[in-house]
Amino acid sequence: MSHPESSSHLSRREILRGGAAVGVALALCPAAPALAQKKTVKLAFIGPLTGGTASNGLGGRNSFLLAVQERNADPKSKYQYETEVLDDECKPTVAVQAALKASSDPQVVAGVTHYCSVTAIATVDTYHKAGMPAMVWGAVLPEITYSHDYIEITRVNGTMINQNNVAADFAVKSLGFKTFALIHDTTDYGRAHAKWFTEFVEKAGGKILSAQGTAKDQKDYAAELTRAKGDKPEVIWYGGLTPDGVRVKVQMDKLGVRAQFQGTSGIKSDTYNETAGPSAEGTLAFVEGAPTEKLPGGKKFLDAYAKAAFKEPSEAYGPFAYVAANLVIDAIEAVGPDRAKVAQRLKRTKNANTIIGPVEFDDHGQNTVSLISKYVSQDGKWVLWEDSEYASGKRTLPGLKYKKL
Repeated sequence: MSHPESSSHLSRREILRGGAAVGVALALCPAAPALAQKKTVKLAFIGPLTGGTASNGLGGRNSFLLAVQERNADPKSKYQYETEVLDDECKPTVAVQAALKASSDPQVVAGVTHYCSVTAIATVDTYHKAGMPAMVWGAVLPEITYSHDYIEITRVNGTMINQNNVAADFAVKSLGFKTFALIHDTTDYGRAHAKWFTEFVEKAGGKILSAQGTAKDQKDYAAELTRAKGDKPEVIWYGGLTPDGVRVKVQMDKLGVRAQFQGTSGIKSDTYNETAGPSAEGTLAFVEGAPTEKLPGGKKFLDAYAKAAFKEPSEAYGPFAYVAANLVIDAIEAVGPDRAKVAQRLKRTKNANTIIGPVEFDDHGQNTVSLISKYVSQDGKWVLWEDSEYASGKRTLPGLKYKKL
């Protein structure tokens, strides 16, 4: 398995050409004679294929392609599916252009769209105006589904609300931390995480000593960390994505900040451990849903993913992209390749059987993912808290060691 970063060196043109080639290859793959008579339907995938969050985007892309590949190999499928793979770079302006490209193509019936909250929220109006169904597979900002009544927008993964509730309760009630210094990026994603985490920490009985907003992709956190160090918090909490989370944690150690480091689902990637190195040890992060291997269909998914021989890992949100693709295809199979009919069908999804468990959308197209998994970085890997040596008492979290000093 190669490192996700290796794919980030590809140009956007190469990535788009590669995604299109996969789609065409799937569409032209020889099988039963009847397959050639099937009508071709085009699906779009949009996510960050380059940049600091590329590992998550590539895992999502591969999982999406796996679902399409499996459906094209199914003789019962009514249609043959092609793919349009687009890179949003985790940047709102790029995402809007990708959304316009996909939605303006009448052959694209629906899309599996966006890992980053800043890109997902920036594009909802685009999909709505074009009437193109778009199922979000990774972004967690609540407003993506709850700030409008667009029938075109659904989301298979959960929101950050439950995530922050569990994260705050675990830190305060289970681990006994009482004081927190917050650092977050100033995107909608970072600000919203800070808002919800603050609310739940205070509700649990903890105290926020300071909250500092920083620029996305900021390189130097010395000023913010020096101020936080002066507050003497038990926990430094970061609301942002992997590249910045790595810099915050590494610079914490260099500055001698003696506190537990805790982040959002945005830092829960293989890249975080690989890039932060020894500094990653003992970091806490929280993600919606169970670990892939413990999902109802997790083993089947992982086996199929391994057999497909993708170069990059599926990452935490890969299963959600896989489920989103299957739900979209199920809707097309049921009502035909008509955007309006597919949107209506998806919005009415109730108790759908998927590898992540039952999926059911509320009136806003939001799936309820009540389970939040707690992770700790242990020996360069993310380990479910309950399975970790920290939970068993064989190891002690850095923050708990500092509390005893």
